[in-house]
Amino acid sequence: MQVQPQVIVGKNVAMSTARNSFFTRWLDKNKTGFLFVLPALIFYTIFFFVPILNTIYYSFVRWNGAAPTMQWVGLANYAQMFQDTQLWSAFQHNVTWIIAGTLAPIAIALPLALLVTNISRGRLFYQTAFFMPHILSNVVVAVIWGWIYSPQFGLLNAALRNLGLDSWTRGWLGNPQTALFAIVAAAVWHYIGFCLVIFVAGLQDVDVTLIEAAKMDGANELQRFFHVIIPQMRHVLNMVIVYTLIGGFNVFDIVRVMTDGGPAGNTELIGTYAYKMSFRTLNIGYGATISVLIMVLSLGASIVYNLLRDREEVRR
Repeated sequence: MQVQPQVIVGKNVAMSTARNSFFTRWLDKNKTGFLFVLPALIFYTIFFFVPILNTIYYSFVRWNGAAPTMQWVGLANYAQMFQDTQLWSAFQHNVTWIIAGTLAPIAIALPLALLVTNISRGRLFYQTAFFMPHILSNVVVAVIWGWIYSPQFGLLNAALRNLGLDSWTRGWLGNPQTALFAIVAAAVWHYIGFCLVIFVAGLQDVDVTLIEAAKMDGANELQRFFHVIIPQMRHVLNMVIVYTLIGGFNVFDIVRVMTDGGPAGNTELIGTYAYKMSFRTLNIGYGATISVLIMVLSLGASIVYNLLRDREEVRR
């Protein structure tokens, strides 16, 4: 049987009318809420989504940032990225940064948080004192620790000489074997205060009755810490770990100021490498491609965090 064109057109018109009616009802129902979020939505679109879309577009072109036209190269920048040994060397430095920069703050801040929580007087003072470095910008932290590591007048080498450890003195930021870990140490100092405040807040939710019950059962302090406190702090630890993981892929300014990726690329990270490709070699397209890689890695870390959080919520 042959279908009449008038019937098809009539069905399409009816479906379109139904969709418009549904959209109109939805808009009328949510109009007030939509107006409240509209300013934030506009701001977010202009300063977040548009730059992301621009970056993705630039990753498919070859452009020096000044020429009036861009050359469409398709996936050539991505092919170059996967063959770029310097980039993957920088990626390894990021991984090292993430591992050391995650474990060290937790290993230092968690015991400190326990001590601060158990202090009856002056708790606010200690929390503030430990948190103070975190209010400094990364650039200020980089300048301060650049002075500390200075081979001529740095405090670290002076302290080692006073302790009779002259053989340990060196140019910390100029030595390929110590440069990356020296910067990580500065970043950890900057980050400890944030972790401490989060852990102190998390410790407030620990069930004290379980700790007392463990005491009555004969558990010592370490056993109570690992078998009672840590399990109840799991959601806080997950948050700190993933926050550090995401930040580990976006590190830029502290390395840019302290070593600019040197010596010999031993502190080069993905962020600093993308900056050099974009603004020193004027290869905007390739720099944008590396930026897309950073975005994908950060997004992956965010997804992991959400999965862990959802699983934790189900368990609770």
